Amino acid sequence: MHLNHVRLGSGKPLLLVHGLGGSWRSWEPILAPLSAQREVIAVDLPGFGGSAPLDELPSIGSLATALASFIAASGLQGVDAVGSSLGARVILELGRRGGSVGAIVALDAGGFWEPWERHAFFASTWLSMQALRAMRPLLPVLARSGAGRALLLARLSARPVAVPPEMALQEMRGYASTPAGRRLIFQLAYREPDLGAPPGALREPVVIGWGRHDRIFSAAHARRALALFPDARLHWFEHCGHFPQWDAPDATVRLILETTGTRGLDDPVSPGRTATSAAPPPGPGAGDHRAAGGASLRSGRRRFSLVLA
Repeated sequence: MHLNHVRLGSGKPLLLVHGLGGSWRSWEPILAPLSAQREVIAVDLPGFGGSAPLDELPSIGSLATALASFIAASGLQGVDAVGSSLGARVILELGRRGGSVGAIVALDAGGFWEPWERHAFFASTWLSMQALRAMRPLLPVLARSGAGRALLLARLSARPVAVPPEMALQEMRGYASTPAGRRLIFQLAYREPDLGAPPGALREPVVIGWGRHDRIFSAAHARRALALFPDARLHWFEHCGHFPQWDAPDATVRLILETTGTRGLDDPVSPGRTATSAAPPPGPGAGDHRAAGGASLRSGRRRFSLVLA
């Protein structure tokens, strides 16, 4: 299956998978440092960014199948994978199935619900989408304002004012307009079983990363995810919201490179245990799309749309 994607850098391949409403641009704050050491492939999932929607109903299962098809067609079997929110849930599903991905870093994975949380997620997400569609003409003005970004990104970032205005605008426009989102949120809330992998099933390293101040999926979700994937380890990002790649870019890059074998772990943690990381100063600014050695970012069709959950 063809998915819109960008490739940059060289070295051992690394796949990046965005979240609900997003696109490859969700990863802009960490693309440059990752591509300095790896060949980075950042995809748009079906129905997001520049990728066509699925003919079938979008779900974790169908998105995972589409991504597995892309991986196979691209000669990337066993690629190390990093996912954010929805994308984290998709790559955990691929890890559970086996055969498509290698080491996994799953950042604030969506799901792992108590029953009442399903209703809260569906209602809040649906209302947010409706509100953003109604506010669409005002989004450029709000995104340029620190107060506006604090309002728009309060659920996503522990430091919304620090998010670049262009990224905030892309995020909100994508969340308001993605054709897959409206059908997908119902599937995520009410039709997705919380499947895991029994002990010993995952042969490659798996880290579940979580922001201490995630206002979409709480710490309880992180512990439930770890219970379903007991071979994983849980890594906490301090002073960080739903997107560690925004709030703690340096720590996120370090975790990704350590987990996927580019560097040795400074402080190894056995499966099923937890580790913490304090958020360092912000990393390279968004918008730097030059890889090491001057190689430029390559892309097919581009449409600016990012993520809300």
